[in-house]
Amino acid sequence: MSHVVTIATQIRDLEALRAACRRLNFQEPTHETVRLFSGEATGHTVRLPDWQYPVVCRLDTGQIEFDNFAGRWGDQSELDRLLQAYAAEKVKVESRKRGNVCTEQQMADGSIKLTIQVGGAV
Repeated sequence: MSHVVTIATQIRDLEALRAACRRLNFQEPTHETVRLFSGEATGHTVRLPDWQYPVVCRLDTGQIEFDNFAGRWGDQSELDRLLQAYAAEKVKVESRKRGNVCTEQQMADGSIKLTIQVGGAV
């Protein structure tokens, strides 16, 4: 049986965040306090290509703090790529924990199709 799921992504899992960064060839996230345009933020930072300020992931709350000035200081599509990669990697982490197999297929429109085989049966 097939199910379609829509996810509102919160970043809470460091292992999945690291895997998403590796997948996208981004630097490893580091826990630090950084300056954003209008203040400071503390959490696991990810530096996106051509963004003036890093993205700060607060794993304790799942919140993501960033300032791209409506796209002037960073292309929103880079953050979207990070969130998509994180969601896919998180599904894989949770599937492995439960002894299931997760396969991935890149779709022509840029979306990702994940298929989970319960119990590892292919």
